[in-house]
Amino acid sequence: MNSIDLFSGCGGMTLGFHWAGFNSVLASDIDENCEKTFTRNFPETPFLCGDLSNFTKVDFDNIINTKQIDVILGGPPCQGFSLANKRRNKVSEDPRNKLFYEFVKTIDWYNPKAFVMENVKGLLSMQSGQVMQQILEEFQSAGQFGYEVRYEVLKASDYGVPQSRERVIVIGIRKDLNKIPLFPSKKEAKEITVGEAISDLPDINAGEGEVLMPYLSLPKNNYQKLMRKHSKQVYNHIAMKHTQRLIDRFKAIKPGQNLLDVWETHGAVKRGSPNEKSKIKFSQNNLRLFKDKPAPTIAASFQSNFIHPYLDRNFTAREGARLQSFPDDFIFEGMRTKMSWEKGLSQYQQIGNAVPPLMAYEIAISLKSTLIENVHVLEEVKKEKAVN
Repeated sequence: MNSIDLFSGCGGMTLGFHWAGFNSVLASDIDENCEKTFTRNFPETPFLCGDLSNFTKVDFDNIINTKQIDVILGGPPCQGFSLANKRRNKVSEDPRNKLFYEFVKTIDWYNPKAFVMENVKGLLSMQSGQVMQQILEEFQSAGQFGYEVRYEVLKASDYGVPQSRERVIVIGIRKDLNKIPLFPSKKEAKEITVGEAISDLPDINAGEGEVLMPYLSLPKNNYQKLMRKHSKQVYNHIAMKHTQRLIDRFKAIKPGQNLLDVWETHGAVKRGSPNEKSKIKFSQNNLRLFKDKPAPTIAASFQSNFIHPYLDRNFTAREGARLQSFPDDFIFEGMRTKMSWEKGLSQYQQIGNAVPPLMAYEIAISLKSTLIENVHVLEEVKKEKAVN
């Protein structure tokens, strides 16, 4: 089955659907570094880099040619929806939210059998649920036939991802197929932990690591075997450099603690006044993760949010990728970290923004079984009509 991948980012959703046998015939995102990463990992898929509202159907058709589009995937930018945004009930005019309508426009163009939209959990609470209701109504009347639409909040750790990330997944199936969207049941009886996800990667200290590194141990569990299945070396495993003051702070933070727990001794200082404590406190900064629990949500800012469970440094991009369920042969391009003046998303931001591939895979398998069943039913109906 052919898919179009909108707001694709680096390709987490694409990878999961690829594992399930879907063929991405076109992908699009506005970020140039996402394009580099996506093209590195999906060289056969044409990529349109730019604002989706600037592309026309002709632009799409020139790439798609006459291929049938079975599914459209996408996660419209969610900054305006996020629970982290305290103004989330006042952002109805946020232009980033209007990109949702570009997603609907593409459905109108191609009338796919189904679509899958991913977004943050905060979407459900916007304007007391009115935003979600509007989204559902738009999908129900989209395209030539309209769509039967359902949504659920899925937790990544239920599907083999070592992370407790929750996301709203909206699935629509074209009404003429007479089928109700189904969501995957929980896959894992036991959650994968941070330690189980990353303990085979080379132990490196702050500022250490190389572009390419050998594995220094055999995989220790099935998750590590899966992540290493097609990889002979470790990529994207370079630790950020830290000052001694920051390393001392990390040493004082125990698993489950964060910067606020050591504030009096190791708290942040005012810029330009190193002997005076800053009055700005962030509880999410420098949280040392438990090695025997799944990670919390790996957000775009995870490079500074979390401390390694037993090393005194932040996570590497590869460790973050493991916590998102990206396999080791998925290579991230662009700058590792980002300065404020630099364009494009860093490797850390690409990883944090992505849909966990293993969760996407389970969604894809569930959707595929529903659609294939429909195909078989329609073929039988056509045969009966031909006989009669």
